[in-house]
Amino acid sequence: MGPDNFKFVCDFLYKKSGLVLGEEKAYLLENRLMPIVRKHELADVEALVMKLRGNAIPGLAEEVVEVMTTNESLFFRDTKPFEQLRTVSLPYFLKARAATRKLRIWSAAASTGQEPYSIAMVFGEEKATFADWKVEIFGTDLSKAALERAKSGIYTQFEVQRGMPIQMLLKYFTKLDSKWQVNQDVRDMASFAEFNLLDDPSRFGTFDVIFCRNVLIYFDKETKGQVLNRLASVLAPDGVLFLGAAETILGLDTNFQPISGLRGAYGLQDTGKSDIAAG
Repeated sequence: MGPDNFKFVCDFLYKKSGLVLGEEKAYLLENRLMPIVRKHELADVEALVMKLRGNAIPGLAEEVVEVMTTNESLFFRDTKPFEQLRTVSLPYFLKARAATRKLRIWSAAASTGQEPYSIAMVFGEEKATFADWKVEIFGTDLSKAALERAKSGIYTQFEVQRGMPIQMLLKYFTKLDSKWQVNQDVRDMASFAEFNLLDDPSRFGTFDVIFCRNVLIYFDKETKGQVLNRLASVLAPDGVLFLGAAETILGLDTNFQPISGLRGAYGLQDTGKSDIAAG
């Protein structure tokens, strides 16, 4: 791909999704775009970019954004946030939300659903404790195709083998030929919607816990700060934000502060939440 077309696609992706691609990612860009080239029977990636420039194919812009923003997802990825949710955050909210018995959790980059269903299984392990609670797990993603997979709750043998303890697989999934489907009661805990993290999330209401993991690494510094402050605007005053293991708020102008004793967990500034969560 020529430098002019590469720059055009990079600028297009940044405007649409906040995704930042350096020149070293040119090979990734071409590899991801090739299935679209074949689908529309175009000569090469250069021809695809020309169609994109001229808005010549309905829905092409959405296809390009989708293939470039769909990222790998695993059940119980990094494990630590899910352990912290179960052993620290849920005991805290059990007391703090005792009056309403309601909890709302947002998986802001849900991809194909592994993260929200992992959260649902954490609650499954605490079923007796939260039996009469209303727990809402809300998953969003920019990719329509990823969300359709998430809603189906169907995964390959390879996907369920990555990070999924065998006892939880047998407890929360049903075998479907060569694949596995998340059981209906677990799927019922989660709902999904298309959402761009560059947009205002206020229409979704307030959340007690937000997972936004392994997505900020694709943004530049300015976009990271903007996204984090949008998340802060819908997080409860004593709520918790979980970021990915390789992500940090260091050097960013945000409304968050690290929660003492919890890796990758953040609370809103000046709420005292860091002391509460650390126990």
